[in-house]
Amino acid sequence: MKKSLFLFIVVLFVAQISCQQETIKPAEKKIINLDEKSAQLVESDNTFGLKLFKEVREMSNKENIMISPFSVSIALGMTYNGAAGDTKTEIAKVLQLNGLTPEQINNSYETLIKALKSLDKDVVFEIANAIYYRTGFDVKQPFLDINSNYYDAEVNSLNFNLPSALAEINGWVNEKTHQKIPKILEKLSPGARMVLLNAIYFNGIWAVKFDKTGTKLRPFYKNDGTNNDVAMMHKESKFEYTLNELFDAVKLPYGNGQYNMIVMRPAEGKTSHDIINQLTAETWQKLTEEFVPVKHVFVSMPRFKFSFDIGLKEVLEKMEMVKAFDKQKADFSNISDDDLYISNVIHKSFIDVNETGTEAAAVTAVVFTTTSAGWEEEKKIYFNVNKPFVFAITEKDTGAILFIGEVQNPEYEL
Repeated sequence: MKKSLFLFIVVLFVAQISCQQETIKPAEKKIINLDEKSAQLVESDNTFGLKLFKEVREMSNKENIMISPFSVSIALGMTYNGAAGDTKTEIAKVLQLNGLTPEQINNSYETLIKALKSLDKDVVFEIANAIYYRTGFDVKQPFLDINSNYYDAEVNSLNFNLPSALAEINGWVNEKTHQKIPKILEKLSPGARMVLLNAIYFNGIWAVKFDKTGTKLRPFYKNDGTNNDVAMMHKESKFEYTLNELFDAVKLPYGNGQYNMIVMRPAEGKTSHDIINQLTAETWQKLTEEFVPVKHVFVSMPRFKFSFDIGLKEVLEKMEMVKAFDKQKADFSNISDDDLYISNVIHKSFIDVNETGTEAAAVTAVVFTTTSAGWEEEKKIYFNVNKPFVFAITEKDTGAILFIGEVQNPEYEL
C-alpha cells in the first residue's frame, strides 16, 4: 500500500512538472511602438546626429572617429530645459526640435530611454544622466526636477574647489561606461558652476559570431594609397543587404536582431568620405528601407578598437548654436539667475569590435560657466571590407542611431 502511494505521488509530481514545462514559453521578443511625438523626436535626433557626424569628420584629423548622436542629443535636451529666449530657440533649431513643445520633448525622451533598455538578453544597453553643481550655486529647483523626473538624472552638489570633486565626476563616468572611458574632464575652472552629463554603454553579442579560427592577416587599403595587414574576421550567413551607386551595405544583427551594426563599404572609385558627405536624413531613411535578406552573404571585415574624443563647442557654433556659448548673450535663466554660458561640450567615445560582438560607450559633458531593387534569394554576396568604411549601431524598431563612425585604420591593440 505504501509502495503504491509512493508511486502515485511520484507520478503526480512528474505530471505537475510536465504541465509546468508545457506552460513555460520562451521569452517573447520585445517590440517598441513609439507614439507620434517620440517617433518625431527620433527622426530629429537622427537628422541632427548625421549633420553633427559630418561636421566632426570635417573638423577632426584623426583617422578613426565615432560619436553617439543619441548621447549628445540627450545631454543637449537636458540643457534645453535650462535655456530661455533666443538661446532656447537656437538649441531647438540645431537639434531639429521645431514643432515639439518642451513637455513633448521631455515626455518623448523619457519614453525612448525606458523603451531602449533591456530589449535583449544578449545586449546590454545602459543610459545614465547626472548633474553636478558647485556648492552654494543657486540652481532653480524646476530645472533640477525636470531633468531628475524625465531623464532620471542624479543631482549632486559638490565643492568644485576640492580635488575630490573632479575625481567624483570622472569616477561617475568611469563607472557608467564600465571603465571604458576613465574620465571626461581634466580640470574644473574657477568659473565652473555646473557639469551636466550623459553616458551610454553598449555590449552586444553577434547573432552570428565570426569564426575566431578564421581570422587572418589580410591587406587593408587606406585612402592615401598605402596598405597594411590587419586582423580580418570572416563569417557567412543570411544577412540583410543593399547596394547603390555610392556603396553597398550589410546589416549585422546582435542577439535577437533588435540592435544592428550597419557597415557601409564604398563602391569602386568612391571613398568613405563620399559616403559621409551624402548622409542626410533623407538618404539614411532611404538606406534603411532598401535592405533585403540575402541567403548567402560572406562578410570579411577587420577587427577594430579605438577611442575618440572631441570638443563640440566649435562644431555646434558652426551648426548655428552660437548664443549658448556667448558670455554676453547666453540665456540660461531657467537654471539660475546668475549669468551662465556653456564653456564647452565634450564628447568621448570607445568601441571594440571583435569576433564575439561589440562593446561601445560614449559620454557627453556640458560645462556651464559664469562671467551630442531586390536581390535573388540564392545570390551569393562577397562583402569584403578591405578599405576605409562607415558604420552605425542602430535600434530596429525606433530607427535610432546610437553610434556612428568611420574607420580608416583598423588597428587593434590587445
